[in-house]
Amino acid sequence: MAEVLDVGVRLVTVVAAFLVLPLIVGQMEHKAMAHMQSRLGPMYAGGFHGWAQLIADGVKFVQKEDVIPAAADRRVFAIAPAVALVPYLIVMVVIPVGPGLVGVDLDAGLFFVLAVMGIGVLGSIMAGWASANKYSVLGGIRSAAQLMSYELPLVLAASSVAMAAGTLSLEGIAEQWRWWWLPWQAVGAVVFFVSGLAELRRPPFDMPIAESEIIMGPMTEYTGIRFALFMLAEYVGIVVLSALTTVLFLGGWQGPLLPGPVWTLIKVFALAFVVIWVRVSYPRLREDQLQKLAWVGLVPLALLQLALTGVVKVLIA
Repeated sequence: MAEVLDVGVRLVTVVAAFLVLPLIVGQMEHKAMAHMQSRLGPMYAGGFHGWAQLIADGVKFVQKEDVIPAAADRRVFAIAPAVALVPYLIVMVVIPVGPGLVGVDLDAGLFFVLAVMGIGVLGSIMAGWASANKYSVLGGIRSAAQLMSYELPLVLAASSVAMAAGTLSLEGIAEQWRWWWLPWQAVGAVVFFVSGLAELRRPPFDMPIAESEIIMGPMTEYTGIRFALFMLAEYVGIVVLSALTTVLFLGGWQGPLLPGPVWTLIKVFALAFVVIWVRVSYPRLREDQLQKLAWVGLVPLALLQLALTGVVKVLIA
């Protein structure tokens, strides 16, 4: 009975984090972009510092009509938002926030996370194909191209830190982490974070939803709650990317004075702010610039980090 209760508590905690943390990140983005770009709505909605902006957005999505194009593949169109969202919930189950504070500690947790995260982009591809809209199809194709380009540097950078720690367990990697890994694994951390932004299709890597070119890409034909689920998937993806970067490259819960889970949340929200900051600061890349950054820039850097990690491990041994 105690074991069942323990599993239940862990699952409820993961679901609560899945529902709450992305909303906090969304509100943080509203506030940050309002200050950085002088956006009036998020500054004043509801009165004190625009506290009601997120609530207003939620009410707006609930009230909108759920429209499915007549020529669309209705089944694929309907399940695409869930395919984009659910993989991030599964990933959160294996991300530790403190010693022993993890839904499930898998021995091959890093492989599991990388494999499941790649499924999320299928939601965009399915949405684009099923919408019977040429702009949506183009957005889906761009999503697939980004996945293929940035999955390799993402995996190579994660492999480097796994090699350094000598384990594929996320909790084990966080336990093995030492402060002097920061300069040693800095290149891998940057490659991992940038590749993760590209896989999330966050600016400046948002070519699949380039409004000036293809309206809203795979989401062009989506309205109401289905569209809101795609938005929620984006913010959950930010939380997952920030949490993985924290566990792999920033020591997870390690830090002075404060409890471990508090340090994890501080690092996660600091990285989420960087994601928002990058969105505000940099213009969208062209498709050729996107591919060049991946294959000419990030892949060689990831291989260099992997080689450096091998050399350091041999020297330490």
